[in-house]
This record gives sequence, structure tokens and C-alpha cells, in this order.
Amino acid sequence: MPTDSIDTLPLLRSPPFLGAVAAVSQPGIIVPPPLTPERVETLFAAMREARVGGCFWAPHAPQTGPVTLIRIRSAVEVQSVRAKLNDAEHGAIVWSPLPGRDALTLRHALAGATIVGDVDPWSVLNGATRLIAHGDDEWVALAHIAGCSVDILTPGRFGQSGADAAQLRRRIAENLAKTRYRDPFTGLAANAESAIEQLANWRGMVAGNRSIVAACGIAWWKRHEIARFLRSPEQAPRFFRSERRALDYAARRGGSIAVWPSRISAGMAEEALSRNVALIRVEDGFVRSVGLGSNLVPPSSITVDRRGIHYDPTRPSDLETLLATADFPPPLIARAERLIGIILRSEISKYGGNDEHAFPPRMAGRRLVLVPGQVEDDMSVRLGGGGLTSNLDLLRRARALEPEAEIWFRPHPDVDAGHRKGAVRDADLLEHADRVVRGGGMARLLERVDGVHVLTSLTGFEALLRGRTVTCHGTPFYAGWGLTSDLAPVSRRRGRKLTLDQLVAAVLILYPRYLDPVSHLPCPPEVLIHRMTDGASHNRLGWVSRIRKIQGWILKQRRS
Repeated sequence: MPTDSIDTLPLLRSPPFLGAVAAVSQPGIIVPPPLTPERVETLFAAMREARVGGCFWAPHAPQTGPVTLIRIRSAVEVQSVRAKLNDAEHGAIVWSPLPGRDALTLRHALAGATIVGDVDPWSVLNGATRLIAHGDDEWVALAHIAGCSVDILTPGRFGQSGADAAQLRRRIAENLAKTRYRDPFTGLAANAESAIEQLANWRGMVAGNRSIVAACGIAWWKRHEIARFLRSPEQAPRFFRSERRALDYAARRGGSIAVWPSRISAGMAEEALSRNVALIRVEDGFVRSVGLGSNLVPPSSITVDRRGIHYDPTRPSDLETLLATADFPPPLIARAERLIGIILRSEISKYGGNDEHAFPPRMAGRRLVLVPGQVEDDMSVRLGGGGLTSNLDLLRRARALEPEAEIWFRPHPDVDAGHRKGAVRDADLLEHADRVVRGGGMARLLERVDGVHVLTSLTGFEALLRGRTVTCHGTPFYAGWGLTSDLAPVSRRRGRKLTLDQLVAAVLILYPRYLDPVSHLPCPPEVLIHRMTDGASHNRLGWVSRIRKIQGWILKQRRS
């Protein structure tokens, strides 16, 4: 039901985020120059496509098909509204929410009326919908933008009775133009176009989260961030340690479970399938944080996959489907190209920026190849390694293929820190490599080499960004698209040839989710990279990370 407070809210506004200030607009008006007709049409088209404006994060309306939608403030108005209805409309009406007694009056006043609570306006507004409402109701603006027929009861900020389409358009445009817009991550002034773009991103996230009622296999130290990534306005997922309890809870609620794939059993996946409970797989993103996950640094980026998971080439994933089928319009490609430039200038890799480090000089006149080690029992190695799991065997293969090259081997930082499996004695490595290099950031190391040999390591993707040759001995997510030399079999699902910009658009823009460590809001990748670069990114569990580093050092000493 429209109220005075709703009647004065900006048309473009943000969904609620717990513990964060998400406003893309502010109450109060400014006096801008009038919008040109071309810009008005561009804004309206963007709102239609993004389906934002009003309370777009509310639940969907429980109906389908065209309706006559009546938005009134009390049952007293029923008689005046009835005069506007024809007989054909009496059985296809959705009434706006009213207090209990008024709702009963409405049911008696018009047989066949359906009374619903607050809903997402865009779930019911379409070209076949007719809206009857007051001129102060924001649904008047949204209905006109959506192409609906609008009938106004009383005058207000969006129009008056008898207003034609041109008058409605002008009033709505004035409202959009007079609103103060802000960048929710910096607090600086912004425009309506950027507000629409940000709201579109949040709408997609909210829609994807609505079914998630439970989470399982999520380590305690990352639950706070995962909850921010996965919550919807109605709920946050309930975390479970027990797979059985998570399945029972999700089955009762008719919802899905977010899981960390490496921390659940095969039995859980089988039982979830038998009980028709969807498992949504969550993993670290590709630009993750400043600091290692093995040191208990919570992620600032994750991937959320409903089909599979990006590192499992044996089955489709949301990322593989994007790469195989998505359209990449010019604005998205331009954004991907800019993003590559930002990453290269900022010297960003998965675990943040680059500390100063003195790498050894390379040999003159020889091709320099990097072989990055991996965690040998990592899920990406087990599923995408084609049976190869040994770091030493990977190095042997690289040497056999590049006998004249200078080869550097870089141990995986989690392995070198003593937390994960895959350590190889330097003496054994140096039988095939010319150097074992440690320390420094991956970005600066990749600037020095000519090519890389990888199993499934993300280093291969980061090397592609920097124009290096990439030889894949396994099947990582970026293999099979015409950008790498692939030694392992690649699924026929990956027959499409992509440009680097298209790969980046899917891998870094469309697929992952990012969390601004300063505002605590879901954000675009550019915001997170900026935080990493300017040092504003922080680890709320810094004290735990320090203890974890000491623990890793002790374990490493025992193994040696």
C-alpha cells in the first residue's frame, strides 16, 4: 500500500543490506538541466532491461498473465474504482495490500479479487497489465516505463487523472532528473545511468540468492563474508556442520543449499539429488583477497555455480556455459579491455598486489618458462589434471617439451607455507628446473617470463592477460577456447573460439561475485581491485592469520 514515506522515496533506490549503507540515491531534490528526449528513452530502456526501480527486491507476485492492478489506500475508494472497471476485468484483478478489515471489505466488494502483499512491481507489470493508482504511487512511473496502460485516481508527483503518455513521460523524467545519485562505494556524486547499472547487478544477485536457505561445508572463518554474498532481503542462509541436518532443513523449506565442494561428501550430493534438493557450489573467486586462504584470510570474491563448478571439466558449469553461449556486446567487451588494463597497471593477481622482491636475472638468449606448482590434492588437480597430480611430474613434462628453455619452478604458496600437500625437495626440482623461485607477487614474476606450463593453475589465466604463451597439461577453465596450447583432451562443449576480452568478460565480470571490504557491499571487480591497490583492503581475522602462519611454519619444519 502506498504511504507518505513511500511516496517521497527516490524511484531508483537500493535493496537493504545488513550492516551496510547501500544507497545509490538520496531523498531531496536538485535542479538539474532538463533531460533530452534521447537520454530519457535511454534511461527508460535501461530500467526496463534491468527491471529496477521501486521495491524490485520484493517477492514475485503470485500470478501469471495480464491483470488489472489496483493500488488504493483504503476500502472507501472501492466504489470510485469499480466505475473504471468493465465486466471482463472483474475476475482478473490483483488488489494492493490493505489492512485486514479493509481486505475483507474488498473481498466482499468484488468477487474474484486477489489480494496480495508487497511484491516486485516488475513481476506483474507488463504490456498487457492495466494499472489504476494514485498519482503519487511510484507504480505509476514503473507501469508507464514498462509499457502498461495507466489510469490515475488522484494527482501526484508522477501524474494526474487524464494525463496522456507524453505528460507521464515528462513527469517521470523530471523525477529521475531531480534525484541526488551517489556512488555507494565512494559516497561521491553519480548519475542515474550508473545507479541503474549497480541496481541491475544487485537485482541479479538477489534473484540468485532467493532460493538459498542453507549452507554446508563452509569453514567458520569465512562464514561472515559468505553470508553477505548469499543473503537475500528475506533471509540469510542458515549454516550447518551436519550434512543430514542441512538436507532436512532445505527439504522442509523447499530451498537449495550452498556448499563448498571440497568439504562435502559424495554421499551428500547423491542424497540431495534423490531428495530434489539443489546444491549450489561456492568457491573462491579469481581475484580473491590480499592474503592466502590457507592463512584464514576471508575471501572478497567467490563464484556461485548452479550447474557444476568451474574447475571440473567433466561436467558443464555456469562459467563454461557462459563462455560457450553468451553474447558479448561491445560495451561489455570495452569494459573487459579496461579491466585488463587496470589489472596490469595495478599488478594484481589472485592474492592481491606485489611486494618488492628481487627476482634472479634470466639467462641471455634463452626462452624463459615458468612452471607453477599446485596443491597436489586440490579439487582442480583431481578433477581437471587428467590423471597427473605430481608437481615433479609436471616439471619433467615441461622440460621434455622445452629442452632448450630456461625453466623456473615456483612452489605453490600454500604448500610452501606448510599447509597443503605437494612439497618437493629443491634438489629434486633442480634436476629439471634451472631455478626454484620463491617470494614476490605472481604478477611481477609473469612480467619476466615468456611462457608458462600449467596443470590447472590460475597462473595460466593470469599469464594470458599478460600476453604470455600458455601450455595446459590439464584442463583448466580457460583451456579449449583457442587461447592456449592444450595437451589434455578437451570437451566438445568448448568448441567456440574466444578472444581474450571475451574470456575476461565471462571469467572476471559475469561469473564471480565481489565484496567491497570497506563498505561491505557486493561490488564490481573494479572496486575490489581499487581497494587492493590503495591498501584499503583489510583482514578482519588478522590475529588468526598470524597464528596460522606460525602453525604452518611449525608443520613445515617437522616435514623437513
